[in-house]
Amino acid sequence: MKNKAILLVEDDLQDEMLILRALNRANVANRINVVRDGQQALDFLFGEGEFADKSDLELPAVILLDIGLPRLSGLEVLERLRADQRTRLVPIVILTSSDEERDRFRSYQTGANSFVRKPLDFSEFAETVARLGVYWLATNEPPDLR
Repeated sequence: MKNKAILLVEDDLQDEMLILRALNRANVANRINVVRDGQQALDFLFGEGEFADKSDLELPAVILLDIGLPRLSGLEVLERLRADQRTRLVPIVILTSSDEERDRFRSYQTGANSFVRKPLDFSEFAETVARLGVYWLATNEPPDLR
């Protein structure tokens, strides 16, 4: 479980802090890479832009993706990742404050593996994130993406 990385795509610094704290409390010791907008997420995953000097294209074990992101929305990122052979099987969890049925529908239609609404209560939020981390890193058995 330790060698699998998480990519967190989150523009809200408070939510980022809560997510990182919740994963830490759940003893998730995996590396967590954080990017703050949709374009930065694509650049990170494909080794482009500010990440062009990244030597290895190590795919994360799971991507926690917010919908409401600057530059490119989470749904646009999801669409691009599912269209690319290199990333089409990487597990993607939409982690959002949106409660819109159209967002949920479009997320699944575009290929999200899960849609999780961010709870408003901190302890509930922390528990939700901890369960996500444990499930996607320790329980889930994805195909070898190398």
